[in-house]
Amino acid sequence: MPGRPSASRRSVLRGAAATPLAGLGLTACSVPGAGGSVAATPTAPVELGADSEVAKGSAKLYRDHDVVVGRDAHGTLKAYSTVCTHAGCPIDRLQGTTLICPCHGSEFDALTGKVVRAPATEPLNALPVRTANGKIVAGPGA
Repeated sequence: MPGRPSASRRSVLRGAAATPLAGLGLTACSVPGAGGSVAATPTAPVELGADSEVAKGSAKLYRDHDVVVGRDAHGTLKAYSTVCTHAGCPIDRLQGTTLICPCHGSEFDALTGKVVRAPATEPLNALPVRTANGKIVAGPGA
């Protein structure tokens, strides 16, 4: 039709790519805390396992709760959300004390939460952690 601009290839592809996600109410590469679909978990104290499961200088991934717990050389426990700070993906792999995100390959130190390999630039979200009755408890109010 004369006088009416045609859609560019880019705008057609952008619309086609966004349509399936919009119908599901999902967003690609959502970041926790920025209105994305993945929340930094847990939202309440959760019992993870026996205190003896995490030795000094090691870490344990609790996939069911999106939490990693590490114990430094002094015996201090630290817990972090395993929701990647780059794209909001749940991290499901722990190699030694290194967490590896399956989405874009970001790596984090499970003992400190710090980024050790990009593309992530922000450390993992720290969670309160304690022991109670021989169990590790992590999350808000822990």
